[in-house]
Amino acid sequence: MTVWWAALPVLAIVAVAATMLLRRRRKAGVVTILAANLAVLVGAALVLLTGPAATAAAPAAAAASDAASSGASGSALIAAAIAVAGSSIGAAIAVAYTGSAALAAMSERPEMFGRAMVVVGLAEGIAIYGLIIAIILIGQA
Repeated sequence: MTVWWAALPVLAIVAVAATMLLRRRRKAGVVTILAANLAVLVGAALVLLTGPAATAAAPAAAAASDAASSGASGSALIAAAIAVAGSSIGAAIAVAYTGSAALAAMSERPEMFGRAMVVVGLAEGIAIYGLIIAIILIGQA
């Protein structure tokens, strides 16, 4: 738990640096952030791959039961994270396009506010669907 508290200032510094880099040089900032995300993904994959190897040193009966339970719940947690991340990214893209189109339509015809907000709300529903799927996956683990 203390590792997370120690990592918070580092994460804050990285977030500020990424924001500044994106404002000054957009293309280089995106490439840098993608490279950092790839490095985190590789690190997480290494942690996941070495986790079951550490339990292999335990006695055979305990290792079999631990590996079966941790593997099933670990897979469910990863699937839930992918569901939430994918649906959130999809919702963000959908809200970006529908929100800008709704503002453009409302600037010409202000009475379109109600219809425009319904369309933006439907786009936000994508993230809620991903959250529901994640809750179902975690509940079955």
